Amino acid sequence: MAIWHKNPPTVNAEDPNRDWKLMESIVADAFSEQKKARRWGVVFKSLTFIYLFTLLAGVFWGARTGGAVHFSKSHTAVVRVDGVIASDKPASGPRIGQALRDAFDNKNAKAVIVAINSPGGAPVQAGYIYDEIRRLRTLHPEKPLYAVIADIGASGGYYIAAAADQIYADKASLVGSIGVTASSFGFVDIMQKVGVERRHFTAGEHKAFLDPFSPLKGEEVQFWNQVLAATHQQFIAAVKAGRGERVKITEELTSGLIWNGEQAQALGLIDGLGSVRSVAREIVKEEELVDYTPEGSPLAKLMNKLGVAVGQGLVSSFLEAGMAVEMR
Repeated sequence: MAIWHKNPPTVNAEDPNRDWKLMESIVADAFSEQKKARRWGVVFKSLTFIYLFTLLAGVFWGARTGGAVHFSKSHTAVVRVDGVIASDKPASGPRIGQALRDAFDNKNAKAVIVAINSPGGAPVQAGYIYDEIRRLRTLHPEKPLYAVIADIGASGGYYIAAAADQIYADKASLVGSIGVTASSFGFVDIMQKVGVERRHFTAGEHKAFLDPFSPLKGEEVQFWNQVLAATHQQFIAAVKAGRGERVKITEELTSGLIWNGEQAQALGLIDGLGSVRSVAREIVKEEELVDYTPEGSPLAKLMNKLGVAVGQGLVSSFLEAGMAVEMR
């Protein structure tokens, strides 16, 4: 194997120790290259550490200083409900509730706009947000709250909107879906075909009701439908309380169907057509927008900036067998 040297050694061909000297020169050259490589490695590691430290410090500093809560000029506060409404999602009851409290507590916020772009989610989380809006409106009657639906404000998303003083949407927005759903899978036939025996021990006659690996029982299906129906009535009651005489509750309206913005306005589901900016400009009369929506934990923000994503949703869906009740 040939070895290339940046500075080839010069050895007297007649020197009896020329082989040893040549070997020493090669070894010294190799050690020199290793030292240079180590020095560059230290430099790159230091730069990486400085970058990560600066990024982490910036994330934590931003989380501590906040922004919207201390905004000292007149503005329209915006709280965004984006995506699925669930306890482990950005659109959770506690997170959105805190943003709403911050917005109402700021005397410079002329009004609050809840910008909704959600297909729905957990009834409990949507109920938390609905109740908090109603509570804050009672505490701050001078500060109006408007809901503005973007692409979709359906099911749990509309549940939240119903608490607003007025609801606006685009003419093509999807609005409504006043209904409740719960879905799962049944694997009984597949298990029988592959020869798998289900061994599930419980204490309590219905402890394993609607187990996807066991045959359905008629009385349990009937019971579960009653639970869903009761939750549906809670949804309808919330819409009645929020919309009042502006909407006529019918069987079709509460069937789970969804309408576009123009149809929703004709049905009384919304009050008008508009966007966040148009409502701030024309209704609130304050175009300056300040977003109060929580940005997430410092660690989550850091992971997002580093491009790290963990696919937990799919795994959770299989593990939990899709038994959650949802407003979708």
